[in-house]
Amino acid sequence: MLPAARLQAQDEASPEAQTPAVPDAPETLPQRSENGQFFADVSVRGQPVFQVGSLPGLSASDRAQIISRRIGGLLSQSQSLDAVTVQVDEQRQIALLTVNNRVLMTVTQQDATDFDTTVTDLAQQWADRLNQALVQPNLAVDVLQRLDGTARQLVDDTILLLPSLLGALLLVVLTWLMAIGVRRVGLLWAEQTEGDRSTEILIGRLCYGGVWVLGSIVALGVLGLDFATLLGTLGLTSVAIGFSLKDVLSNYISGVILLAARPFRISDQVVIGNYEGTVVQIQLRATTMRTYDGRLVYIPNQQVFQSSVVNNTDSPVRRSDVMVGIDYDADITTARQVIIEAVTPIKGVEPEPPPLILVHELAASTVNLEVRFWVNSRRQSYLQVTSAAAQAIKEGLQAAGVEMPTEIYTLTFRDRPIADAVDVVAREISGD
Repeated sequence: MLPAARLQAQDEASPEAQTPAVPDAPETLPQRSENGQFFADVSVRGQPVFQVGSLPGLSASDRAQIISRRIGGLLSQSQSLDAVTVQVDEQRQIALLTVNNRVLMTVTQQDATDFDTTVTDLAQQWADRLNQALVQPNLAVDVLQRLDGTARQLVDDTILLLPSLLGALLLVVLTWLMAIGVRRVGLLWAEQTEGDRSTEILIGRLCYGGVWVLGSIVALGVLGLDFATLLGTLGLTSVAIGFSLKDVLSNYISGVILLAARPFRISDQVVIGNYEGTVVQIQLRATTMRTYDGRLVYIPNQQVFQSSVVNNTDSPVRRSDVMVGIDYDADITTARQVIIEAVTPIKGVEPEPPPLILVHELAASTVNLEVRFWVNSRRQSYLQVTSAAAQAIKEGLQAAGVEMPTEIYTLTFRDRPIADAVDVVAREISGD
């Protein structure tokens, strides 16, 4: 068989030569492939060289894959490659691109119509491009070609996905605006119904986050995300995510519970573990407290949730105690009356419930009285009023002649002269 006849037989046996164009055949429109493209890239060493269209019964992507596979088979062989040649069949109005007596592809009249040229000119253009691509490039050229191919592919993908990207971007902007509006409405509703700043923060953030979750799901759908695949992926990775983000998720869940249960509010003065101060901010991840010496402490909500919390300002008033020791010879009834008269006029001491004086302990040399009275629960008022009450009690008892002795110790010396005992005491005092 002659070479030309053999080439023609090979081409006719190929998938893309099963429906050759004839001179008088009407023009057919290119068929859209499954991925929505009318043309596909023919690649050499992974780099696109030119694009081919579809043929009747053969999509553009399938045709490009067949041609690229033939070129890859030739490149994998050890023999050197000749130049790509063009054989034109005027009768059938086709051209064959061959190399090393093997047919690479058929250029049809439909291809020439797609690119607005003749079969001969188009076949020669594609042959020249293949010859340039088949020459083994040096490293720099290969890198530049790969970068160029990658950039072209990126541009093509961007153009293809541009409507989806613009739709998703518009949806994100609308979601942001809607989230702000819903959060504002939620805050206004919480202010009218709850009246608690912590609950208002919780409701506002839940509304804001909920809108963003829904908007993100719809935006991903616009980009063509398969939600069944997403749910499957989340199901497979949920365990790993749970272990890696256990502490973070625990803090956020604890923050939601704290904001919902409201054991304390912003501006409350609390004791959490080893920290005591005023609550400045309650976030989903941490609670911020300012201690009484001016330091700012960030406590993770998981630690707050697991600790005992003492809220000093949950009630508007708080009881304060002052311990006073009087002499055994003093009249307790008189001392009580003096203390009540001293404490009651102090600004900040609540009249109801009234101050209470209890005999707390019969000590060695004093009768200890416990004075209980109620003051404002804020720490500054609490300390100032307690100090003023202690001062007034002391001055009132002194003015009434009620003795407040210090502790008295009795020293007993057995079987030892008094002079020696005095000498020992003197040496102890002098430090000798």
